[in-house]
Amino acid sequence: MKKVAIVTVAVLALGLAACNKNEAANNTANETAVENNAETDVNAATTDATNAADTALNAAGNEVNAAGNAVENASNAVDNATH
Repeated sequence: MKKVAIVTVAVLALGLAACNKNEAANNTANETAVENNAETDVNAATTDATNAADTALNAAGNEVNAAGNAVENASNAVDNATH
């Protein structure tokens, strides 16, 4: 009976040790998943910010072009009025 108890305790100890190893592996996997998700979020935010900046710069460029065209049209109107 003592041998059965000793074997049982040994098996339970090995099982517990195995669970602890899996827990460490699971914790590592969870940390990796969190880091990967955070990286994905940062990349998405960076992409959104870049796209917003590009859109704003394009809009500003269009406004500058429109202002240039208005100046050119006004200059042409002055030339036409004086000739």
